[in-house]
Amino acid sequence: MLAVIIIAFFAFASVYADVLWYQQVGFVGILMTEWIAGGAFFIGGFVAMAVPVWISIAAAYRLRPVYVRLNAQVDRYRQVVEPLRRVLTWALPAVFGLMAGLTTVSNWQTALLWYNSTPSGTTDPQFGLDVSFYMFELPFYQAAVAFFSAVVLLCLLVGLVTNYLYGSIALARRELRVAKAARVQIAITASLYLALQAVSIWLDQYATVFNASGLLTGASYTAVNATIPALQIISAIAALVALLFLVTAFTGRWRIPFVGTALLIVSSLILGLAYPWIMQRFIVDPSERSLEAPYIARNIDLTRQAYGVSDLEAIPYNAVTDVAPGALRADAETTASIRIIDPDLVSASFAQLEQFKQYYAFTPNLDVDRYDIDGTPQDSVVAVRELNQAGIGDSQSWYNNTVVYTHGYGLVAAFGTQRTVEGQPVFLEAGIPSTGDLGEFEPRVYFGENSPIYSIVGGPDGTSPVELDYPSSSTAEGQAYTTFAGDGGPKLDNAFTRLIYALKFQSEQIILSDAVNNDSQILYDRNPLTRVAKVAPYLTLDRDPYPSVVDGRIVWIVDGYTTSNNYPYSRTESLSAVTSDQQAATGVFALDNINYIRNSVKATVDAYDGSVTLYAWDEEDTVLQTWQKVYPTNLKPISEMSGELMSHVRYPTDLFKAQRAILGQYHVTDPGSFYSRDDAWITPTDPTAGADTTRFQSPYYLTMKVPGAENPAFSIYSTFIPDATGTSSRNVLTGYLVADSDAGSEAGKPDADYGKLRLLTLPKDITVPGPGQVQNNFNADPDVSKELNLLSQGSTNVLKGNLLTLPVGGGLLYVQPVYVQS
Repeated sequence: MLAVIIIAFFAFASVYADVLWYQQVGFVGILMTEWIAGGAFFIGGFVAMAVPVWISIAAAYRLRPVYVRLNAQVDRYRQVVEPLRRVLTWALPAVFGLMAGLTTVSNWQTALLWYNSTPSGTTDPQFGLDVSFYMFELPFYQAAVAFFSAVVLLCLLVGLVTNYLYGSIALARRELRVAKAARVQIAITASLYLALQAVSIWLDQYATVFNASGLLTGASYTAVNATIPALQIISAIAALVALLFLVTAFTGRWRIPFVGTALLIVSSLILGLAYPWIMQRFIVDPSERSLEAPYIARNIDLTRQAYGVSDLEAIPYNAVTDVAPGALRADAETTASIRIIDPDLVSASFAQLEQFKQYYAFTPNLDVDRYDIDGTPQDSVVAVRELNQAGIGDSQSWYNNTVVYTHGYGLVAAFGTQRTVEGQPVFLEAGIPSTGDLGEFEPRVYFGENSPIYSIVGGPDGTSPVELDYPSSSTAEGQAYTTFAGDGGPKLDNAFTRLIYALKFQSEQIILSDAVNNDSQILYDRNPLTRVAKVAPYLTLDRDPYPSVVDGRIVWIVDGYTTSNNYPYSRTESLSAVTSDQQAATGVFALDNINYIRNSVKATVDAYDGSVTLYAWDEEDTVLQTWQKVYPTNLKPISEMSGELMSHVRYPTDLFKAQRAILGQYHVTDPGSFYSRDDAWITPTDPTAGADTTRFQSPYYLTMKVPGAENPAFSIYSTFIPDATGTSSRNVLTGYLVADSDAGSEAGKPDADYGKLRLLTLPKDITVPGPGQVQNNFNADPDVSKELNLLSQGSTNVLKGNLLTLPVGGGLLYVQPVYVQS
C-alpha cells in the first residue's frame, strides 16, 4: 500500500507541476482542453464498449432455457465457468471497456476536428466535396465505424459463447438448434455488424482519393471506373444482407441470410478485386498514358495547391556558359552582397573571438538574419552566447549548476559579406557587455537551445545577487552578478510547491537549500521549440529557431506549420526525410507523413523571461481555423506584429525544403510529360560532404536580385539536377528555386512579394554544371589546388564553405569561401 501511495504522489506531482507551468506561461487552457477531452473520450469509450458487452452477456444468460440437456463436453465447460460467472459478467465488460477507453483517448483530436470542421472553399474533382470533408470529417467517420464495429463484433462473440455454454445454442445429432431468444440476439447483432460494414465500404470510396501508386496519388482511371462503382454495389449488398439477418430475427430462417453472406463474399472478390485487376491489366495498361492523363492532372493541381506552390512563377533562364567581360556590372548589387561567411563553419571562430569564458558556448550551426545598419539592410550571421555548464569543470555542484550559472549573455552578429584581412568575421554586435550597431537590448539569455534543464532564480529585494551575470574586470571578484527580475517560471513560494518540484526533478535540495526562498522561481522547459510545442501542440515546428534583437529584447523566432495527411489527390511526403540535410536538427513533428502544409503561425519566445507569443500568420488557413475552435490558442492577429519583428521574419527553411521536394517532380504541369518522367529533378547532395554522401545540399539565405524581380531581396534558394541513378546520373543544373524571404518592416502587414516563389528553368540543349560538378572543377583546377595545398601544410586544415550558386550576368556565378583551421 505504501508503494502505491508513493507512486500516486509522484504522479500527482508531475500533473500538478504541469498545471503550474501552464498557468505561469498563460496557456493553461491548452492543458485543460487536453485533460477534459481525453477524460471525456476515455469515459465515453469505456461506456460505449462495456455496456453493450455486459448487456450481451446478461441477456444471453437471463434468457437461457430453464430445462436443457447439455452434452458432456459443454457441461464440463459450464461447470468451470459457473463459479466465476458473476465475476466474469462484470470483469469482461470492464476489461474490454478499459481497452476501448484507452484506444478512444488517442482519437479525441480526430473527433473535435470533425465537430469544429471549417470549410475551405476548395472542392475535390471526383465527388465535388469540400476538402475539409477529407481532412476533418472522413477520418472521424472511419474511426467511429471501426470502433462500433469492434463493439458489435465483441458483443456477437460473447453472445455466441454465453448462449452456447448455457444451452441456447446446441448441436444435437448433427443438427444445430438455436433458442428463440438466442436467435433474436445473434441475428440483430449480426445485422448491426453488417450494417456498419456497409457504411465502412461506402466510406472506402472516398478514401480512393488518397490511393498512392508509382504513377500518381488519388483516384486513378481504374479507381473511378471500377473500384468506386464496385464499392457502392458491395456496400448495397452488405446493407441488404444486414436486412436479411434482421428479418431472420423474427422468422427464424437462417438459409437466406447465409446465402446473402456468401453472395457478399463472392461479390467482394469479383467486384472488389478481380474486376479492377482486369480493367487495369487489359484496358488501362495498354493505353495508360492517355487514360490516366485527366487523373494525373488532378494529382498535379491538388498537390501544388496542398504544398502552396500553385502560384509558382516559372521563368525560362537561358544561362550562358561563356561570359563576356563586364557581364556582372548590371548585377553589382547582388555581387556586392554575396554572403562569404558560412554559418555552418564559423562557430569555431565565434567561440575563439567571442566566447570569453569556458562556461559560454555557441551552437555548431549559426543562423542568418539581416539588420538595417545606417539605412542599409545587411545580411548577418548571428548567434547567442549560451551557457555551457560543462565548462565549469570541477566546480559543478547542485548550487552552482542551479543557482549561480543560470543564463547566457549577449547576441553576437557578424556581417555576412565582410571579413578582416586576417580572414576573421567583422562583427556588428559583439563583446561583454554587448556593444555595436543593434542599440540597447536585454542581453541575458535564460531561455535558449542549450539552457540547463532547470534553474532557480530570483530573490527578495535588497539581497545580494548570486547569479553569475558576466565576466567583469571592474569588480574585485572578476565577475558581475545579477538577480532575475522577470516572470519566467512557477514561483516556489510555499513548502508544498517546493516538494512538488523536488519530486519532479528528484532533488531534495529544492526543499533543503537556503538559496530557495519565497521569491524564487524555477525555470524549466527552456528550449524555444519545447515551449512552443507545449502551448501549441497542433503545430509542426521548423527545426531551426533563430535569435533576433526585436524591440529591445532577444527573441527566438519559431515557424509553426499546420499539416494534414488527408488532402485529396495530393502526394504524401515524409517531413523528416525531405528536411534532412547537413543542418538537420531534431524536429518537432505533430505529423510526419504529410500531404498538406502551411506556415500558419509565427511564434516568438523571449530569451529573458520565456514568454511565448503566437501570431496567426496565415489567417485563411482552414486547418488553423479549425484548430482555433478546438484549442483556446491565444493567437494574436498578424496586425499586432511590430514592424521590427516583421523585419526579421523570413521564409521558413523546412517549408521551403518540402516545396522543393515536391517541385522536383511537380514543376511539370503537362500530364504526358509527368507520366513519362522525362523531366524529373532532385535536390543535389551536399558537394562539400564528399562523393559518398546522401544528405541533400541545404538551401541558403542571402540577398540577391533574381531574374524576374525588380529589386534585390533577402531570399532563400536551392538548385535542382536530373533525377537519375547509376550511369544515367548527371550533375548538371536544371532548375533554380528561390523564395522571397523579406517580409518588409511595416507593422502588421507583410510585404506583397514575401513568399513569392520563382523557378528558373534552364535550357535543355546546353550543359550547365551543377554544384557537384562545380566542386569537382574547383578541386581539379591546378591553380586552386596549388593554393589549397600551400594553405594546408603543417597543422592547418582547409575547410570548404557553402557553395553558393547565383543567377547573375545572364549566367551563373559560383562562390565558395575557403577557411584555414589550425
